[in-house]
Amino acid sequence: MNTNPTVLELNTSAVLHNLQYFKSLIKKNSKILVVIKAFGYGSDAVEIAKIVKNDVAYLAVAYAQEGIAIRKAGIKIPILVLHPQVSNLKDIVKFELEPNLYNPFILNAFLELADTNKLTNYPVHLKFNTGLNRLGFKAHEMAFITSKLLGKKSISIVSIFSHLAASEDKNEKEYSLKQIAEFKRIGADFVKYFGFKPMMHMTNTSGIINYPQAHFDMVRLGIGLYGFANDKEETLKLRNVLTLKSIISQINEVKKGESIGYNRAFKASENIKIATIPIGHADGINRRLGNGKGTIQIKNKKAAIVGNVCMDMIMVNITGIDCNEGDEVIIFDKQQTVEELAKNSDTISYELLTAISQRIPREIVTID
Repeated sequence: MNTNPTVLELNTSAVLHNLQYFKSLIKKNSKILVVIKAFGYGSDAVEIAKIVKNDVAYLAVAYAQEGIAIRKAGIKIPILVLHPQVSNLKDIVKFELEPNLYNPFILNAFLELADTNKLTNYPVHLKFNTGLNRLGFKAHEMAFITSKLLGKKSISIVSIFSHLAASEDKNEKEYSLKQIAEFKRIGADFVKYFGFKPMMHMTNTSGIINYPQAHFDMVRLGIGLYGFANDKEETLKLRNVLTLKSIISQINEVKKGESIGYNRAFKASENIKIATIPIGHADGINRRLGNGKGTIQIKNKKAAIVGNVCMDMIMVNITGIDCNEGDEVIIFDKQQTVEELAKNSDTISYELLTAISQRIPREIVTID
């Protein structure tokens, strides 16, 4: 039973709309991998997996425990673990997850595990670093990879992949094209050494939009599934997936000269009315949004946050808004309000969404 007055709504219709939009952008024989790491970008990874499982080829998570949670929910489709750790490899095999082998350390560890457990044709993926300089083998390590994996019966190389460093930045187009060319050379070298072509994938959401020549055999859809693209025009083609709501707990009248909240960070320059809302920085409301930098919506009007953001509460200025204790408030209900809050927090939509606390219950809705 949900007794928390604050709730994050997840709209299944919006998820499917966004998925179909990105399907319309890719070539017919390209597959889609949906990224559901970080609790589905702050939503609900299990529910996202249930929504898309029949329409995509792959899911991807960052860490093993995220994939295990999906498996325990009964989801059977392939799951790529993007950043596996040696300590989790046994569980990866136990729950039939597919590891990304990104350097000699993790590759050797998985081969040892595969031999010990007498695995046969276990699906793995190889990541190559073409310029992001985060994870992945360099192109010159192909000989090492070949020496370790050629003819190995214990594993099956399902895909090779890379990651664009600045796919959303049109000023970095030359760099992105250089990465794409490098990845194509890596793919050609792989075929030359191994004698077969695995799936190749490189594009994230912005890459899907900006670099159709890099769609290859599969694309990785992340933030786009949740309603955000690389620019305003593309975002307008998507639907908002997440809505964060709460209520008014208490209304107070504050006289001119009185202060509000910790450290007396706000002092009223005139008589005002404020409302206290049961959501704070422990729930993902960035402290930078205090003292007028952030707003919420009450009765379709903006109410500015006054005083410092507390751990479990915010106070907002409701002067001139006809509202009562118990009334609903909207923290965000569309992409534009998320992006506005993110901008005022000096961050990006990714961080704002993934910061939403797991103590806030998720509610699944279907709104066309």
